[in-house]
Amino acid sequence: MRGMRLLLGSLELVMPSSHPSVPPAEESANDKIARLMEENAQLRQAVDSHAQVDQAIGVLTAVWRVPPTSGWNLLREVSQHCNIKLHTVAEEIVAWALGDTLPPKIRDRLHAALRQWRQDPP
Repeated sequence: MRGMRLLLGSLELVMPSSHPSVPPAEESANDKIARLMEENAQLRQAVDSHAQVDQAIGVLTAVWRVPPTSGWNLLREVSQHCNIKLHTVAEEIVAWALGDTLPPKIRDRLHAALRQWRQDPP
């Protein structure tokens, strides 16, 4: 796949080329600006999402004494089991740490995953 690769911690982003059939030298200035603005917006969103995930891992570490690697695995487990995007699960956990209520689906799956983790730690 053509495109730019960017590694943010454990998150690898592959930004496909917006104009795969047009070599960069033949790209017009306006097309290049539009492509770069789109890539910039996607990168900003990825960085914001990554920050939310890191904060949620911090909450799991602080509240339940879960090591960061296990926190990542718990977030992923909840996300996959509930069929909710990882960054959304992370946002909900961070909001819970600030006083909001966890949605029951996330809360129940997180508690089940924590029980399983305590019974069979890595």
